[in-house]
Amino acid sequence: MARVRTLLAYAPHADTFGYSMPPPGLLRLGAAVEGAGYAVALDDLAYALAAGELPAGDGLARAAAERLFARGADVVGLSVMGATLPVALAILAELRALGSTARHLLGGPGTTGVDVALLERFDAVDLVLRGEAERALPELLARWTAGDDARVDGVTRRAADGTVVREPDRAPIRDLAELPRPAWHLLPPLAAYKRITGESDGLVPVDSGRGCVYDCSFCTIGRYWNRRSRVVPAARLVDEVHEAAALPAARNVYLCHDIFGADRAHALAFCDGMIARGAGVPWECRARVDHLDAALLDRMAAAGCYRVLLGVESASPEVRARCEKRMAADAPVLEVVDACARVGITPILSFIMGLPGEGDAELAQTLDLAADAALRAGLNLSFHLVNPQPGCGLGEEFGADSRPRAGIAPDMALGAGHTAAERALVDAHPDLFSSWALLPMDGARLDELAWYRDHLPELLQRYPRTWSLLRRATGDDSLQLARAWRASGRGFAGFAGNAARDVARAGGAADESAIVADALRWEQALVRAAARGVVTAKDAPVALGEVVALRHDVPAMIEAGRDAPRAIERETFLFVRATATGVRTQRVGGDVARVLDLLRGAPSLADLEARAPGIGAALTALEQAGLVGLPGDPEHRGAPGALHGTSTT
Repeated sequence: MARVRTLLAYAPHADTFGYSMPPPGLLRLGAAVEGAGYAVALDDLAYALAAGELPAGDGLARAAAERLFARGADVVGLSVMGATLPVALAILAELRALGSTARHLLGGPGTTGVDVALLERFDAVDLVLRGEAERALPELLARWTAGDDARVDGVTRRAADGTVVREPDRAPIRDLAELPRPAWHLLPPLAAYKRITGESDGLVPVDSGRGCVYDCSFCTIGRYWNRRSRVVPAARLVDEVHEAAALPAARNVYLCHDIFGADRAHALAFCDGMIARGAGVPWECRARVDHLDAALLDRMAAAGCYRVLLGVESASPEVRARCEKRMAADAPVLEVVDACARVGITPILSFIMGLPGEGDAELAQTLDLAADAALRAGLNLSFHLVNPQPGCGLGEEFGADSRPRAGIAPDMALGAGHTAAERALVDAHPDLFSSWALLPMDGARLDELAWYRDHLPELLQRYPRTWSLLRRATGDDSLQLARAWRASGRGFAGFAGNAARDVARAGGAADESAIVADALRWEQALVRAAARGVVTAKDAPVALGEVVALRHDVPAMIEAGRDAPRAIERETFLFVRATATGVRTQRVGGDVARVLDLLRGAPSLADLEARAPGIGAALTALEQAGLVGLPGDPEHRGAPGALHGTSTT
């Protein structure tokens, strides 16, 4: 067999999440080509850009082309998302300008729906591989080795006469057990990826399944995989997860399939396999709310799952139906959030604002749902705007009329499109690159939605109790409250205090202002503790956190009734501290609070004893309760005294 030298590259971008991990699809494809007996090399240009091996400015495409050209390959393929399609085209054009005679291929989700147009408009593209390439690419290489043309299913090609030929779709691989193991040896080690990002989570991707049976109008995934969903068999997946976790610098595993749990039997079998292996590998996944329930989440947690991304999109059933989400009107979003909290899984709720059919009422529903979810459990919120990408329903419906908007970053094109060559392509071919576009709508409305996207997620994650109590005090829904905050031009703390006082001045309940102030005081302490990190004692006794004194028992109010908390007016002391596993609040008594207050500014234990004789024993008790850090050897301290009130909230 003649040696066809193949070079497969992942197109460059600067999205931190993406370049912190090797591309899993490319790892499988490289292994397939290598397993078929062909010489193959992989090059992750996103990694090269992050590592400083490629310039970030306008010279990116030329430098990447020179890097690829120097490898002397007979076939050069670039894997693209929608965001990286322009830079890939610029790179291929530069390759031709350098004298490349290699066959130039494009593949990946970024070619969905535009494969014919790419060949018609860009001479530097010789062929587009649609869908899975683990079988198609080795078959192509075999035909080229034998001197034949590229009549291979799943290929869109340019014929000898210059016409574009679209071969029939290739049947998907039915049994993903036939996929080769990832070719980790063809890319830089995972430790190198983590060094350039400084990330400590050690997240490593595993190609756990492919495809989606749904056809959500804002997404290309279903159509790219012909609305078929397949999973790597459970036992094989357990093995691959452990193999990935064994890589140096790996700590947590990311299952890349979009709909974990859609095949419930598979999900349970995978969890059982992980449990049987000791559940020692933490992992995260992506799922739909309507595929999860308390029983499955309990098994996932026992198997090591610590985080799950849930695409909710909108709280409005009508909006979800308009975008073909195919999720029940009564989808139990809050129940799933509660179930996640009970088993220690952090949910990430993803919402899309500005979908067709969304007016103020529907947007208010969505913001209220996000706020209610944040109040129930520690979670992450992710708000997005609509990008009508090529190859999806919204792209077909609105792509021709959609354009980029200066000053509003497109969600689907983060980290890409910054060079002059990319911008020129996006401007010249808006129909191919609507990943940079936003749905046509009133400019003021788009500005408003972009502001909410950029400001509300962090706010609701940091101050869910204050936001909830402020809604109660003002009688506003979350959209009205967000508009008032935006119009105020103030930081949230100042806005919240003023809004509550305005309610009291207008004749509202006298204690509403004080309750909001208490909640804000507590949550500001939580934010400070997170920023401060874990506190340890050095040369003097130190409180490991701070005491927050409240007029109202806000924790009890929230616990007693999330939707309509009853005012509980009683002096409450909360101790807020950062631990290795997160920020914690402990309820303490007044005597404990007073002792902790004495630690502020105390230079030594002797100084404290001079101020309050006998305090050493009390501090030893507080140390054992996790409230105080003391220097020196615990065996040489006094016996603990009796203090009351250190329950955890």
